Amino acid sequence: MRSTRMLAGTAAAALALTMAACGDGGSEGSSGDGSSSGEGGDTLAKIKDDGVITVGIAGEEPYSFKKDGELTGATIAIHKKVFGEMGVDEVKGVQTEWGSLIPGLNAGRFDIISAGMSILPERCEQADFGHPEIMYTTALMTPKGNPEDVNDMHDVADADLKLAVMSGAIESGYSDKLGIDKMEVGSPQDGMDAVLQERADAFALTGISLRTMAENNPDAAVDVTEPFTAIVDGKKQIGAGATVFRKGDDKLREAYNKEIDKIVGDEQAFLDVVGEFGFTDAERPKGEITTEELCKGELPDATQSEAVPD
Repeated sequence: MRSTRMLAGTAAAALALTMAACGDGGSEGSSGDGSSSGEGGDTLAKIKDDGVITVGIAGEEPYSFKKDGELTGATIAIHKKVFGEMGVDEVKGVQTEWGSLIPGLNAGRFDIISAGMSILPERCEQADFGHPEIMYTTALMTPKGNPEDVNDMHDVADADLKLAVMSGAIESGYSDKLGIDKMEVGSPQDGMDAVLQERADAFALTGISLRTMAENNPDAAVDVTEPFTAIVDGKKQIGAGATVFRKGDDKLREAYNKEIDKIVGDEQAFLDVVGEFGFTDAERPKGEITTEELCKGELPDATQSEAVPD
């Protein structure tokens, strides 16, 4: 996702920042270290001793979700592979709303976030991100036939249409900056329902999420546009998703990064892990941007033709 992919909601952000002010993003009784020294390490030792890691998910296909009661998805597959290599054989999931993922992490409800969450400066203030593991593009879900002929968010803004976005989603932030009339929904299914019930003209989310939804609902009267990279304030909104860690869990994050680099650094290894969930080499990070750059908001400039779509 991640995936979409999401900005923390106002209340969630306030809660997370309050927690951070009280204890560097950790909380008493949490499995993270939570120390002001940033050394971390307790979570890594604990999951190795227990043989179990608990991950926070938002229930978004194809990233992390439950099917027939079983935890599955692309980021779950990544984490089973990575933590398996670290001697941790079991991955458990706690599902919550997207905007509650970072507050839940900092409150110790789970050890990491497994949701393909986009690396954004606002989030980097509240938690730490691993190396990029999924690259993102945005798409629009529209009524069948795309009656308003919208192909990107500039089209939505120019036509003064109503856009559904997930609460706390990165697309919500794009909408605000582009002056789009938006409605926030709590889940991908809610977004699809808003389009089907004509409460929204389109629903914006990551391309792979919307393609998966459309494939899983073949009778739904919706279409999905070609994916695009949003242009906001003259910058290409290149998106990358990563695993999220509590601040102070440096040893866990560094150990994770060593293993994830082996997967994303090799096309076949990447496809072996996430290919069954519809991911291709196009979604594999290839060093085009780093976590540090994304945390600083250092996005590349758009060309003139990109900045002013036809």
